[in-house]
Amino acid sequence: MRTALFVTCLNDVLFPGTGRATVTLLRRLGVEVEFPMAQSCCGQMHCNTGYRADTAKLARHFVRVLGDYDRIIMPSASCGQAPREFYLKAAEQTGDSQLALDTQAILPKIREVTEFITDDLGIHDVGAYFPHRVTYHPTCHSLRMQRIGDRPLTLLRAVAGIELADLAGAEECCGFGGTFSVKNPAVSGAMNGDKARHVRESGADVLAAVDNSCLMNIGGRLARDGTPVRGLHLVEILARTRADGPLPGIPVVAAEVAS
Repeated sequence: MRTALFVTCLNDVLFPGTGRATVTLLRRLGVEVEFPMAQSCCGQMHCNTGYRADTAKLARHFVRVLGDYDRIIMPSASCGQAPREFYLKAAEQTGDSQLALDTQAILPKIREVTEFITDDLGIHDVGAYFPHRVTYHPTCHSLRMQRIGDRPLTLLRAVAGIELADLAGAEECCGFGGTFSVKNPAVSGAMNGDKARHVRESGADVLAAVDNSCLMNIGGRLARDGTPVRGLHLVEILARTRADGPLPGIPVVAAEVAS
């Protein structure tokens, strides 16, 4: 089966390590991944702000570039939801019946990365090693839209050496919401402040999530507050093995130090 990585524009520009980690992890699990160079934005931002014609244009490009693949893997619950949520609406509102047909054909192929590993591959232990204290933030799109549930936590719990810390108010939004944080900065800032406080109270050294957009938002607040917690996409944890050793610059958990 031909498998494509849709890395998302945010990851491509700001967090390229996430794309590299996704390829490393999937290849370790026996999945050869291709990277279509013509891929572009998923169109979520455009649709969120009412630009449905532009959304349809990006949707057409998406299905043209990725439509021939059997599986499309996305290391982003947020961008992974965009085709599932917006493309049919954009097709309807622009009167593009062909886009509607193309979207219906491609939707079953789109998989968020933890969904793909646990459900499609049937793997819950990817052989990762990460001897650090980690807390996990379930992002709104992963929790409420993609409904990936505890799949990320299932994978994290199997990581060797890891110490998982509970996050109070885990299901609360971090306040990013794409353009919501720009249009409603005061409300967004208050929500983000609560999330950052809960992260501090967890005592974790690393904050994990399946969306770098939320990690960027929370990480910015933590940095401004002087809190030395590093945000790290889940796949960047899962891609590490004992051969890599601990992540530099992050405290190692006591059990690993003792051993």
